[in-house]
This record gives sequence, structure tokens and C-alpha cells, in this order.
Amino acid sequence: MLNAVLARIDQNQNAAIERLFALMRIPSISTDPAYAEDCTRAADWLVDDLTSIGFTATRHDTPGRPMVVARHVANGPHILFYGHYDVQPVDPLEDWNTPPFAPQLEDGAHGKLLRGRGSADDKGQLMTFVEACRAFKEVTGTLPGNITILLEGEEESGSPSLIPFLEAHKGALSADIALVCDTNMWNRETPAITTSLRGTLAEEVTLHGARIDLHSGMYGGAAVNPIHILARALGALHDAHGRITLPGFYNGVPKLDKATRAAWAALDFSEAAFLGAVGLGVPAGESGFSVLENIWARPTAEVNGIWGGYTGPGFKTVLPANANAKVSFRLVGDQDPEAIRASFRAWLQAQIPADMRLSFKSKDGSRGLNMQTDAPVYRRSAAALGEEWGQPAAMIGSGVSIPIVALFRSILGMDSALIGVGQEDDAIHSPNEKYDLRSFHKGARSWARILDDLCRGGWQS
Repeated sequence: MLNAVLARIDQNQNAAIERLFALMRIPSISTDPAYAEDCTRAADWLVDDLTSIGFTATRHDTPGRPMVVARHVANGPHILFYGHYDVQPVDPLEDWNTPPFAPQLEDGAHGKLLRGRGSADDKGQLMTFVEACRAFKEVTGTLPGNITILLEGEEESGSPSLIPFLEAHKGALSADIALVCDTNMWNRETPAITTSLRGTLAEEVTLHGARIDLHSGMYGGAAVNPIHILARALGALHDAHGRITLPGFYNGVPKLDKATRAAWAALDFSEAAFLGAVGLGVPAGESGFSVLENIWARPTAEVNGIWGGYTGPGFKTVLPANANAKVSFRLVGDQDPEAIRASFRAWLQAQIPADMRLSFKSKDGSRGLNMQTDAPVYRRSAAALGEEWGQPAAMIGSGVSIPIVALFRSILGMDSALIGVGQEDDAIHSPNEKYDLRSFHKGARSWARILDDLCRGGWQS
């Protein structure tokens, strides 16, 4: 049966591309209210498509953008698949070589590619799963198992409706395992399962000085300059060895075990090539750790932006009244976001003169996650990926944060398997986003193999 399903995916490739292009033509930008109706249109398109292949699919309106939930009840383990249909804004539009919502098939350096916003993040990835289900329906007359699909419409804008939605639909969405598609392969030939994620924390800081901007000729040397103070303080976030100086910051950071360190060291990874691709050559981060270890297993503190005073053409010689910065942290292990937030605020306050004032705008934090990779679902999924790609699947870490995975654990009480077939050069948040046609096609075949195995009980042994 599986061979017939795989053959149907092969036969359906042109039609699958057209379906993906139809979804990509809908400009479902969740962060911009001007595209709210387009997000609803994308949700309705998905409801219709999923209904056509045997799911009971529903659009659930929220205070923000709609959720799509599709259900097929059958015997066997309950599998929840998650993806998101919303996309990033397309600015700067002038940097696109083709219209972002007029998708097309092009020749690329590594073969045919699908070009347009959402091609990889995440419409192309979620449609690989849908196409696998479609092939099962067409070949067998039914779907492969007990499957729920959750497609979000606000992932690119902070998921404000997600927590209340998960809590309200906990009974329907709780499953044995979640499958999440929003990740990458290790390289073009090697599939991967992502086994760890970093958490995140963000603060916007404003340092208030004088009540107005001051003339630097009249007040320079007598009045404090907020930019000087804030820059000096933020420059002290790291010591000479790259360690973060906040009190208690490393509480909960686990020591990397020898087996994991050896496995990562064995990966075909060039630090020089990784940095050289972005015009750099000297590794940063904590001394004593490799680049991969610094990205996947160590926490960070980064100043993402700093501004104040006059930044237009020419000069306006002022001492600014305020200085501003955006600071973010990537967290690992059992680091507590709220404890780090309190430590950062207290640490920064201690470096500020008495006649100045700090104010903060915060963003909800999330903890880092590590998956139990000895669980059967990971072994079986890795085997299925290896059969499709002809290369053993790599078990890799990730330096990014995917908050949905933490929410699935905390609210629905289940772990996730992060299996995606994106590439590092897909330009997912940039102009000229693309998705390799080979990844799209073999991604559907990979999901067919995984579903065939898991739905027959392979997730348990």
C-alpha cells in the first residue's frame, strides 16, 4: 500500500504545485490589519481543501486571525499536526525580483524551485503533510489514521490567540504526539529531526535623562548623556570571555553531555563556511564552546537595536533626553525567563545615575526545550526519513525558539517531533523567499512514510 501512496504523490506533483500556488496567492499577512480578510480567505481555502480529502474541517474565529482545525477519527495513536498559514510582510518590496504573491516555478542553482512569500514558511511545508494525506485518501479511500490538523493564522505576529485557543480546545487537541513542520534539513541531502530549542525573552529599555533635548554647546560636559550611559551599561553585558554578567543568569543551564557533544562534532559542519557565508570569519560567543554548541546549547544576550537623539541627515548637536534599546535573550535548559527579566532590570538599574529613570516594555518569555530522543516516535521517524532520502536522519539542535512546542507540552501535556524539509537559504523572512521543488516533493513522500509507520503503531516500539 505504501508504495502505491508514494507513486500517487509522484503522479500528483503538478497538481500539488498548483494547489500550493493557489494558497500562496492569498496575501495572509497576519501582523497587518489591512490583510485580515485575506487571512480569513486563506483559512477558508484550507477548510475547503481539507474537507475535500476526508477531514472534518472547521474555521474557528478568534479575536485575531482564524484557526483551522481538521479531524479524522480512526483507530490507533492520536497524531496532532501543526503548521501556520500566515506569512511575514514583504517589505522592502523593491528588493523582490518577482511579485511576492504571484508564485512561480523557476530554475535555481540546485534545481527547480518555488518562488514567492510563504513558499517555505510555512505554506509549502504544511502542504507537504496535506499532500501525503491526499495520496492516502486517493489510493485507499480513507486517511491513514487518527489525525488532527491545527493550522494557525498568527504565528508570524506573536500568536496572541493561541494560548486561550489551546486551553479552550484542550480535549480535542490533546494527542499522543505532535508533529511540527516548521524546521529545516541538516543539508540538502540529509534530513533532520530537531531535538532542542532555545527559549526567548525580550525587553525594550528607555533611559530617561533631562526633560528635553539639550544643546550640546550649552550643556555638554555638565549634563548627562543617556546614550553614553545606556551604551556603557549594555557593553558590560558580556565579559572578555563572552560570558553574560547578569547575576544568576546561568542558573539552570545544563552541562552538555559527552554523547551529544560527540554527535554534534561528527556532523559535517564548517565553522569557517558558516561564518564566511555572511561575511565573517572569527567566532564569537563563549570561549571553550564550538559554534554549534554556542548556537544550540548555550544562552545568549543580544542588543538588537539602540537609538536616541538625532539620526537624520547632517548634524543636530544635542544631548538627547532619552536613549532606547531592544535587548533579547536566548535561553536553554531550566533557565527561568522571569527570574532573568528581574535580574536584568535590577542589574541595569544599578548602573544608572540617581537622577535618571528607566522604563521597560516586556515581551512574554519562553523556556528552552529538550526532546526525549530515545522515544520510539523519534527513532521511527528518523528511520522513515532515512528510507526516503537515502541518508540517515541527523538529530540536531536549534538556536531558535518555536513557542508552540512549549505550549503543547505545558497546556496539552505532549511532546513534539520537529520534522521539516526547509533549507537554510530559503530566505523565509526576506525578499525572494523560495522553496526547493525537491524538498516539497520529497517532503510529502517523507510524511507518507512517517504516517504509515506511526499509524500502524510504530510510535510505541
